[in-house]
Amino acid sequence: MKLSDELPVDHRLAKVYRMGAGLCGAILVTFGILGFTRKLGFFDTSGESIAGLSTNGLLSLISLVVGGLLLAGAVVGGNVASTLNMTIGTLFVLSGFVHLFILDRSANILDFGMSNVVFSFVMGLLILTFGMYGRVTGGLPHDNPYWRRRHPEEAEREADAARRSAAAGGMLGR
Repeated sequence: MKLSDELPVDHRLAKVYRMGAGLCGAILVTFGILGFTRKLGFFDTSGESIAGLSTNGLLSLISLVVGGLLLAGAVVGGNVASTLNMTIGTLFVLSGFVHLFILDRSANILDFGMSNVVFSFVMGLLILTFGMYGRVTGGLPHDNPYWRRRHPEEAEREADAARRSAAAGGMLGR
């Protein structure tokens, strides 16, 4: 079964995935655009900051691209948005760890400061939460497509019981 077949197109979880991708994508695109309006050098590490985060031209470009990907995921929606949120959220958290170790070193070509590291962790966890919502938990309701996928035998028994109940109700109505 393909991942895209797990979630019905009109399922209510798709709204959460779209909203999360759209919100986080808009924040990143705004940050990227503000960076480009300052005409920063591509690899400049002089400490220019926007909204309390240090930046340069390369970080602005990366923010625009990643934000654009999230906005595209918001447009597509469904499992695409969820999977994209989980992937990008994971990359943000990993980026936070990597940049935590390269602060104040020549390898810090994105001009990350501690505020950028904290932002990377927070944004990553936020995007991950939007992506995992309704997919990863112990208490999924039985109408959730992810629960049905993980418990096919029990889901089939419940579907059979519902069909028998509907058939009995139809015969009583005659």
